[in-house]
Amino acid sequence: MNACRTWSLLALVCLFVSFTGCDNNRTAVASGSVSGASGAATPATQPVEPSQPPPAQAPLVKPAGQVLRVDPARAWLYVKEILAFGPRWDGSKGQEKLGQYLHAKLKNDQAEEDAFVAETPAGKIPMRNIVAKFPGTKDGIIVLGSHIDTNYPLRKTSFVGANDGAATTALLLAIADQLRGKKLEGYSVWLAFFDGEESIPTNQPGDLSWSDPESLYGSRHLAQKWEKDGTNKKIKAFFLLDMIGDKDLDILRDSNSTPWLLDLVEQAARRLGYQSYFFQYSSTVSGDDHLPFKDCGVPVADIIDLDYGYNGAFHHSVEDTIDKISPKSLQVTGDVVLEAIRLLNARP
Repeated sequence: MNACRTWSLLALVCLFVSFTGCDNNRTAVASGSVSGASGAATPATQPVEPSQPPPAQAPLVKPAGQVLRVDPARAWLYVKEILAFGPRWDGSKGQEKLGQYLHAKLKNDQAEEDAFVAETPAGKIPMRNIVAKFPGTKDGIIVLGSHIDTNYPLRKTSFVGANDGAATTALLLAIADQLRGKKLEGYSVWLAFFDGEESIPTNQPGDLSWSDPESLYGSRHLAQKWEKDGTNKKIKAFFLLDMIGDKDLDILRDSNSTPWLLDLVEQAARRLGYQSYFFQYSSTVSGDDHLPFKDCGVPVADIIDLDYGYNGAFHHSVEDTIDKISPKSLQVTGDVVLEAIRLLNARP
């Protein structure tokens, strides 16, 4: 009789553990792996517990500074104007025209060109980063970055990179519209337009293999330059915007980004009611323009959606066209980043 009672108690305990275990699994975040920014996220076979506390447990910060929001119509206009230049791979006429276009759009701002010659497997290629600086009242810098080049191996095709290059370049210009002419109540904001993000592994068209040493030319050059002159020590946060025009926006939580900065982005998204677009799954972005700055000790956040089309079918494909992206996605991403800047300005 006593043995039966003992087994009954054990059964109740097991049943309780089983139910609580199911509840815990509901908060799990899927994890995957990305082979460079050119890869697609691969879900894990089993969910894993998030490395950070749930958003409800994260300390809240009251934002400081002006409320700034992106004009999606202007951002969309810039996308169309950029795509009108056609393919914009390094060394192309389209890329040359894009550089002139950016300087024209930023002519009334403090815009600087960081020109250099990259040693690539395809030979020496002239490249240039463009940085627009908007001064603030606090000592420190927040950098927003995007790459401006299109895929080099696809240069013999009609690839125009509506999402992969044009969307985020246009979004930075739309953000510049909000910063221009204002005395920013907080850190200075710099917009960095990076050249040479795409991999140039060979001189053969159609070779889409990603090679980390033969990519990220612009961001590596600027990170090294800013490390030498002390600029990196002044950067409070670096936000990289990449492939966020997707109509089906689903921005991943990148494990190669700074956790507390991603938490701040998530808090900003929740404040604006956009939390469903952010961090529903996690992955590791092992090749993108935030990494050279991370290596220099700068807090970084890669704001990226790699799930572009079924199994990433539109990524690095001639199908990456304007009908696959949306002004709403540009607005969501831009507004969340601007709100995250307000939260950063309130931090001690």
